[in-house]
Amino acid sequence: MKCPYCSSNDTRVVNSRPADEGTAIRRRRECGACHRRFTSYERAQFEALMVRKRSGRLEAFNPDKLLDKLRIACNKRPITEKQLREFAYGFEDEVQVPEIASEEIGRRTLHFLKGLDDVAYIRFLSVYRDFDSVDRFIEEIKQLGELGDPPG
Repeated sequence: MKCPYCSSNDTRVVNSRPADEGTAIRRRRECGACHRRFTSYERAQFEALMVRKRSGRLEAFNPDKLLDKLRIACNKRPITEKQLREFAYGFEDEVQVPEIASEEIGRRTLHFLKGLDDVAYIRFLSVYRDFDSVDRFIEEIKQLGELGDPPG
């Protein structure tokens, strides 16, 4: 594997261990040229889950993209990185279909966040639903409040 710092091909594995509850292998590597260390992850790759976008085009599901969106919604909330990673990287295994609509990914993500944290849920919902007015946004928040006490 190439060193991300100096692009040398002379790297070696220093340490290897399971990660993400056994679904990946975390490898610590050291570059023989610049002697800097870095981490790489190895995951099994299956037939890619394809996402049908609103425009109709297809693209391969990218868990890192979902994880980035989750991190934004959960910023400064009492949610661990592990919880977010498990959802994002486990998503493909959970759906077990060859193709999924981007709207369905949004719905499943909302369901996940609703059970985790109301603020993160509302943050994600505001982008997902693309509210056209503050009144509609306030309605959604009121409906959430009527469902009972917040989780946690």
